[in-house]
Amino acid sequence: MAAPYRIAFTVRWADLDPNGHMRHTAYMDYAAQARLACLADLGFTLQRFHTLQLGPILFREDSRYLHEVRANERITVTAAAVGQSPNKKHWRIRHQILCDDGTLACVVDCQGAWFDIVARRVVPAPPELDAALQKMPKAEDYADFIPR
Repeated sequence: MAAPYRIAFTVRWADLDPNGHMRHTAYMDYAAQARLACLADLGFTLQRFHTLQLGPILFREDSRYLHEVRANERITVTAAAVGQSPNKKHWRIRHQILCDDGTLACVVDCQGAWFDIVARRVVPAPPELDAALQKMPKAEDYADFIPR
């Protein structure tokens, strides 16, 4: 499998909780930013999605916190495809949030779908998006799945 997509960030003061470490929702924000950056690098910018009247939506985000992250630390967030439904409507992506020294701080598993913003329903990825998604790095446990 190809190495996962990677993007670096510096943790901001606004990302902290009262205990002085990164708040739980900030992990999700960085995961979402990594996901959208990966899609943009594959040719699907927010403008491209807007033109297609399509967007990614989330059904679930599961996170496992393993190590604290503090203000001004550099983190790297990865993105790798974990699976796609046979009808190409649903997808799974995994993010790892790593400290600057490589320590795994958090794992975020997401499940979502492609949403037609005019018809207001879940739809299959159009062929050009599906072709781009085939280029997305895949996790070692990548597998097709039937959404529940």
